[in-house]
Amino acid sequence: MTDMTELAKRKQPINLAIVHADPDAFLDNFLPWLEITAFLSAHRSGQVEMPADGLTPALTEQQLAGGITHQIGDDTLVAFAMAAAMKGDKHAVDKVEAGLRERFGPGFPGNAGLWHFRGEIAAPVTLDDHVGQAGKKMLAGEPTPPPMRNGETWTVGMRFLERAMGSNFKSEILYPLALWTRAKWEEVCEAGVAFMAHIEENLPILREALKEPRNDAAFVANMLLLGAPAVEMDLQDEVQGMLRSLSRR
Repeated sequence: MTDMTELAKRKQPINLAIVHADPDAFLDNFLPWLEITAFLSAHRSGQVEMPADGLTPALTEQQLAGGITHQIGDDTLVAFAMAAAMKGDKHAVDKVEAGLRERFGPGFPGNAGLWHFRGEIAAPVTLDDHVGQAGKKMLAGEPTPPPMRNGETWTVGMRFLERAMGSNFKSEILYPLALWTRAKWEEVCEAGVAFMAHIEENLPILREALKEPRNDAAFVANMLLLGAPAVEMDLQDEVQGMLRSLSRR
């Protein structure tokens, strides 16, 4: 059936594959997800009619070569790579890339999104540049020197949050991001105390915020909001407003 019910049915397994950074489940469900989203996008724009048999059409070679299929693929691959990066699971990303290359060739849908996690971007410009280069470092397991680690925790968390908010997989990124945020700020409050600004003021505030048991967008935003002074991050009014809004329950 080619409708929103089918969309939800196909999105659930790809959601779980992203949350768990499961490469096998991702490879099994990537094409069905592309098929339904590409078809419904074309239908909404009046380019195609609903099929008489109610079955979602397979993607043509032309569709696999570019257009909306690649836009959807980019977002999906970025979401998976982000989740894997937060787990430090380079093998998962390697396996997904190898599987997609084998099936579709080097120009597979999503290759441009994944490139941000693979390429060398000397001067990142776009949000995906920043997210991808941070993810690349996380996947490689490259430790940041302790004096810079607290600030990097804040910066990566902020960029990952921004990317999650613009993704079709917002919830699927936010849950691992909340777990990552909790682990990283616990590290800041323990091993990173010596490099925290205004320790006497900020450490109790951060420790209290970490008592929040829920792992969601509000928790992530609150840690970024409260953590900014601890890493001497001067927030612009727009960013502060966004974080305040997200942190409200």
